[in-house]
Amino acid sequence: MGSEAAKHADFSGIRYAQCWEDADILLDALDISPGETALSIASAGDNTLSLLTKHPGRVVALDLSPAQLHCLELRVAAYKTLMHGELLELMGSRPSTRRRELYARLRPALGADARTFWDAMPGEIEAGAGAAGKFERYFRLFRRTVLPLVHTRRSIDRLLEPKPRDERVAYYDEHWSNRRWRWLFQIFFSKTVMGRLGRDPAFFRYVDVPVAERIATRARYAVTELDPSQNPYLQWIMTGTHTTALPHALRPENFDTIRDNLDRLEWRLQPMEDFLDEEGPGTIDAFNLSDIFEYVSEDNAAHMLAEIATAGRRGARLAYWNMLAPRSRPESLADRIAPLPEISAELFARDKAFFYSAFVVEEVVG
Repeated sequence: MGSEAAKHADFSGIRYAQCWEDADILLDALDISPGETALSIASAGDNTLSLLTKHPGRVVALDLSPAQLHCLELRVAAYKTLMHGELLELMGSRPSTRRRELYARLRPALGADARTFWDAMPGEIEAGAGAAGKFERYFRLFRRTVLPLVHTRRSIDRLLEPKPRDERVAYYDEHWSNRRWRWLFQIFFSKTVMGRLGRDPAFFRYVDVPVAERIATRARYAVTELDPSQNPYLQWIMTGTHTTALPHALRPENFDTIRDNLDRLEWRLQPMEDFLDEEGPGTIDAFNLSDIFEYVSEDNAAHMLAEIATAGRRGARLAYWNMLAPRSRPESLADRIAPLPEISAELFARDKAFFYSAFVVEEVVG
C-alpha cells in the first residue's frame, strides 16, 4: 500500500474482513503458470488464497496492517483445520450457531499474535468473520437503515434472482431506481459518508470526482449487464451473506487445491518497496496490487511502478484496480511496462465488484 499511505491512513483495525475485488478477473489477468512467484497485497486474504489454485511456486502476501494479516492467517488456519462447509459457516457465507466452536478448533493453528487478536473478538467471530471489518459494517448500516426505507425484502429478492438481461434492465429502471433510491444513494455513498464510515478519509486524498454518481453508474451496470444471481459481492451488500454465489476462494471446487498449496504461501508486515528491494531484480512473475495506487500521488505511483518493473521478470503481469483516482503506467516507463488495454477492458466488463472505475492490466517488457 506504499509508505505514503501509511503516513496518512489508520491501519490499526480490520478495514476489510473480506476481499472486495473479483478474483475471477484477477486470475485471468495475471495468467500465472505453475511454479511461478507472485506478490499479492494481502487485504483480507481471499484473493491471495485464490492465487494458490494456479499452483505457483511461491506467493508472498504483504500488508501494512497487522489486522489484515490476521484475517489472512485466520483463513489459512480454517483451510487447514475445517471442512469446506464449516469454512463457509465461519466466514458468514452460511448460517451457523457454532462459529465459536469452529474458531476453537482452528485456534491452535494460529500464531500467537493472531490468536491474541481473534481471542479478543468473540462477537465478531460469532457474527461471521467475513463481517468483522469497517467496510462490512458500512454495508451493514446501508442494508439495515437505508435499504428498508426504499425497498421491501421481496423487492431485494427480485433484484437478485436470475432473469434475462432485458428483464433486469426493466426491473431496475422501472421499479428499483426510484427517486428515493437515487436520493439516499447520493447521500450514503458520498465522499464524506463513505470516507467516515466505510473506508478512510485519507483514501480520498487524490479523489476529485463525484463519488456517488460514479458508483451509481457502476451499480446499475452490475444489476443489468451482469447477472446478480452470480454476484457474491452484490449479494453480501444486499443480504449480509452469500445466497447463490460465492467468491472464488470459497467455492467448493477450489477448497482442496488451496489447502494443498498453503505451504507455498508466506505473509509479511512490510511495505512493498522494502520487500522488492530485498528480493532483487527479475524475481517476480505476477503482481496482485489490489488498489494500492488509489492512496498515493501520481509521482509516488510512478516510483512504485518503476520498482515493480525492476523486480518483475520479463513478461510479468501487473493487475490493479482504480476506484476513483485514475492511475496507470506513466509515459516515463513506456520502455519498461506495457499496458494491455484490450485485456483490461474485456476483464473489466466482467468485474462483479462493481464499485471500481477501472481494472488495469500491464506487463513488464524491459
